Amino acid sequence: MRTRPLILTTESARHPFRQRLPRHVVEVRDVAAPTSDDNDWKLFLLSFGAFFTAFYSFIF
Repeated sequence: MRTRPLILTTESARHPFRQRLPRHVVEVRDVAAPTSDDNDWKLFLLSFGAFFTAFYSFIF
């Protein structure tokens, strides 16, 4: 016996809760890529500073 993968191809195959939601909630939108990775550096420096401060305060 061969089994086929479950593929939801129609709206009627979705969950009843999702069928009751308005169309604008379920539709897929294109998300623009972030323009700057500046936040990654800020988060890294903040985390490094917090770790350094905590480590330094435990030693002395």
